[in-house]
Amino acid sequence: MTSTSTTTERTSSGLALLAVLMPAVLATVIASDMVNLMLPSIGAEFRASEAQLAWVVTGFLLVFSVGIPFYGRVSDRVSLRRLFTFALLAYAAGSLVCALAPNLLVLVVGRIVMGIGAAALPVLSIIAVTRLLPENRRGMGIGVVSAATGVGTAAGPAIGGGIGQLLGWPALFWLMLVVALVLLPAARRVLPGEPPNGARRFDLPGGILLGLGAGLVLFGITQAQVAGFGAVSSSGSLVAAVTALALFGWRTVRAAQPFVPPALFTNRVYRTAVAVASLAMLVNLGGLVFVSLLVIDVNSLAPGTGALVMIPAGVAVVVLSPLIGRLTDRIGTQSLVLAGLALMGLFALFLSTVAGGGSVVPPAVGMLGVSVGFILVITPIISAAAGALPPDQVGIGLGILQGAQFLGAGTGPALFGVLVAARQQSGSGAVNPIQTGHDGAAFSDAFLAMAAIVAVTLVLALRMRPAADASPESLTGGESTSISRS
Repeated sequence: MTSTSTTTERTSSGLALLAVLMPAVLATVIASDMVNLMLPSIGAEFRASEAQLAWVVTGFLLVFSVGIPFYGRVSDRVSLRRLFTFALLAYAAGSLVCALAPNLLVLVVGRIVMGIGAAALPVLSIIAVTRLLPENRRGMGIGVVSAATGVGTAAGPAIGGGIGQLLGWPALFWLMLVVALVLLPAARRVLPGEPPNGARRFDLPGGILLGLGAGLVLFGITQAQVAGFGAVSSSGSLVAAVTALALFGWRTVRAAQPFVPPALFTNRVYRTAVAVASLAMLVNLGGLVFVSLLVIDVNSLAPGTGALVMIPAGVAVVVLSPLIGRLTDRIGTQSLVLAGLALMGLFALFLSTVAGGGSVVPPAVGMLGVSVGFILVITPIISAAAGALPPDQVGIGLGILQGAQFLGAGTGPALFGVLVAARQQSGSGAVNPIQTGHDGAAFSDAFLAMAAIVAVTLVLALRMRPAADASPESLTGGESTSISRS
């Protein structure tokens, strides 16, 4: 592992490192959904159906979800410089193919190639912060990277819609190409070229089964939003996903050097962090999507105007993420995570209550509260997970964590979409007894479901108790370090 003094010299106290990682993550997150508002234009140009157009998004997301754990695992054997170089080149190549695509098939292929590169950037950025910054600055670094994720999630559709309408949808991919090519030499300059110490082989078939299972889960739930869980494309994918994941578990206990070391999930802090990160992301992205849909469908705003409702949440994420990271370095994890979950739950309940009102201000305030709560959760939880792992498990551990977080982001909107569609078909009033706007009843129920999920997550987070409450024998590896300040 790179020493602290060498790292500090290479990255100029970390500023150069973060100056590369933040725009890399920002571009990745924007790329995931920047084309959403331009799909009608793409469909008109290529004469494609909605089902065919969905692959412009689904193709990217599937390889993204499969790739994250792989990059995390490979980073335990290959240098960050080499992996970042490959990822940025793949991202640039995919962007170029998309920008020049003469038909929908080529566009989908380009999006898949983009996804292969994009999957590396968030997880490798977190790993780089964990390995290259001193422990007392790790939380701040994770906060900066988290800020890029939050901004990209909130701003992606608005940026994509604005640039796409002004310059045409190919301009989005030309922009991503330029970003990747600009970042490439900078990344090679600040990232270490030496592989981690103690690198060992791992079980590739196990990794394939894990990636296949994750991809099929995401695809099955996405299909359920379109055709329902009874459709073969949905139920068949979910059954295949369960089969793949069961085979992955069987392979893990039998392989000499499994893709995911079983000891990873004997660490209670890490295990809890994965569950909390996934569920919190599920609620956060569900909120972002359905607050936007609420103000468009119920308040009759145009899509571009509806996206403006997300601006307060995006600004809050930018401002607060680095501050929360510094606070994590000082006071630890558990108190911040519990406070953040409480905030998410309260504002999800608030959104359930105000859904369907005449003003767009309450939804904006509600999403602001959910986003602030989410940043209070995600930055400390990633820092705790990184600190709980021994050095030879950091790559795969953070890869699994980021993969679980992404699956939460991918499945949340789809699951809540199924709920909203079912409630709209029933035509019944909201479950929340103090919600009075009948037009927003289905959305109210979705936000109420989010509040319930947060409540469950809060109970899980209580298991991250301070080290003083646990016997030393129960702690393994770096776990005692990670929770000693919780």
